[in-house]
Amino acid sequence: MLGEKTIREIVGRVLARSQADETEVLFFGLEERLTRFANNTIHQNVAETDAGVVVRAAVGRRTGVGMTNDLSEAGLERALEAAVRAARLQPEDPQYPGLPDPVPVELVAAFDERTAAYTPDDRARDVAEVCRRAEEAGVNASGAFRTAVHEFAVANSHGLFVYHPTTIADLTTVVMTDDSAGYAAGASWRVAEVDVVALGEEAIGKALRGRNPRPLEPGVYPVVLESYAVGDIVDFIAGMAGGMAVAEGRSWMTGREEGEPVAASAVSIWDDGRDPAGWPLPFDFEGMPRQRVDIIREGRVGSPVYDRRWAAIAGKSPTGHALPAANPFSPWMTAAAGPAALHPVMGPGEHTVEEMIAATDYGLYVTRFHYTRVVHPRQAVITGMTRDGTFLIERGEITVPVRNLRFTQSYVEALANVEMVGRRVHCERPDFTVVRAPALKISAFHFTGATEF
Repeated sequence: MLGEKTIREIVGRVLARSQADETEVLFFGLEERLTRFANNTIHQNVAETDAGVVVRAAVGRRTGVGMTNDLSEAGLERALEAAVRAARLQPEDPQYPGLPDPVPVELVAAFDERTAAYTPDDRARDVAEVCRRAEEAGVNASGAFRTAVHEFAVANSHGLFVYHPTTIADLTTVVMTDDSAGYAAGASWRVAEVDVVALGEEAIGKALRGRNPRPLEPGVYPVVLESYAVGDIVDFIAGMAGGMAVAEGRSWMTGREEGEPVAASAVSIWDDGRDPAGWPLPFDFEGMPRQRVDIIREGRVGSPVYDRRWAAIAGKSPTGHALPAANPFSPWMTAAAGPAALHPVMGPGEHTVEEMIAATDYGLYVTRFHYTRVVHPRQAVITGMTRDGTFLIERGEITVPVRNLRFTQSYVEALANVEMVGRRVHCERPDFTVVRAPALKISAFHFTGATEF
C-alpha cells in the first residue's frame, strides 16, 4: 500500500502542473495475490502490484483523458499532456457539467488486516484441503482463491480529495467428473467470511449428485434458482438501470413509470455502495458520495442510477454512480458509458431452498447460468445456459440430474413470476462488482434448447 499521504502527494503533483481549466485525477492501487488449482493440485501462485492514475483535463467545454502506471515525474507529465492534447482536439461538449466542488463523503470501513496479510501459505492450506477432499471423493477440483488490497482516490482542481483503502477475498471453484460438474463461489472484504472448505464441499457434492445426467426437452418449467443464478439476474437488472441507458431507450426501465408494478411484490433490488455487507466504496469516480438507490422496490419500478452528467440531462440529482472517465468499459455489454450500479443487492425473503423445492411439483433446480448475453435490452431478454448442476424436481424432491439447457428469457418477466424468495443472501464476485442475491422460486422459465452435455 502507498497510503493516503503518498497518494495525496502524487495526485497533487499532477494538479499543480496542469494548465487545463479543470483537472481531475483518479488513483487506482492494487496488491493482488492469487492461488490457482486444477486436477486437485495447486499449480500456480501469482502476485501483482500496480498503481496508476487516470487524468481528465477540461479545456473550456472540451475534455480529454490520459492514463499511466508510471508514477515518476516524467510519467505523470506525459499522462497530463496526453489528456490536455486530447481535450484540445475534441469538439465542444454542451452537456459537460464541469468538475464538482468538494462535498462531504462519510467514509466506511472495508479494510481487514487479516485479509491484507493473508499469505500464499494461508491460501495453499485452504485450497489443499479442498483438493484433498475432492481426491478422496474421486472428483477433480479446480478454481482460484484470491486476496487483494485496493486503494482508490479521486482529486480535482476544485479542492476535492477522497481516499478509500479496501480488501477483498474471493473463491471460485468448479469440481468435475467425467459427465458432471459442481460450482461454488464466495466473496467478502473479510477473508474469514469466505469459507473455502465449505464452498469446496458444496461443489464436490453437486458434482457427485450430477453424474449420469438425462436429456430433457426444452420448454417452460417452474424453477428453483440458486443464488448464483439469481446473481446473474440481479447483475443484469441493476446493470441496465443506468440513467444513460434509460434516456437512450436501452433499458427495461425505459417507458416505465416510477412506482409501476414490474415484479412480484416480494422482489426488491437496490444498489448500495456503503453497505458493509457488500464491498463498500463510499464515493464514485467523480468523488461524489454513493447513495442507496432502490431499482425495484417491493415489485415496483424504482429509480435509475445517475452520475452528474446524466442527472443534469434528466433533471435529477446525481446518486454517486459515475464510472471512471472516459467510461471505457461496461461489464454488461448493454452500455458503453454512463453511470453504473456496482453494488447490486436483491433483498431476502422468508423461505428456505428446501421449502422452495418442496413446493415444486415438477420443475428444474438450477445452480447457475453461463455465457449470458443480451438479446433485447428494452425487455431485459437474456440468453444463456445452465451449468454445473441442473436437476429435475418431481413431487417436491430433487430426483435426477439433467443435461444443461439453453434459455431465452426476459429477466423482468421472470421477476414478475417469482413465487418465493430465499431468506439467505449470498455474496460473490463475478467481475468488478460484488453481487448479493438469495435463491428464488419462479413459476415459469423459458428453456429454448438442449445441449449435448
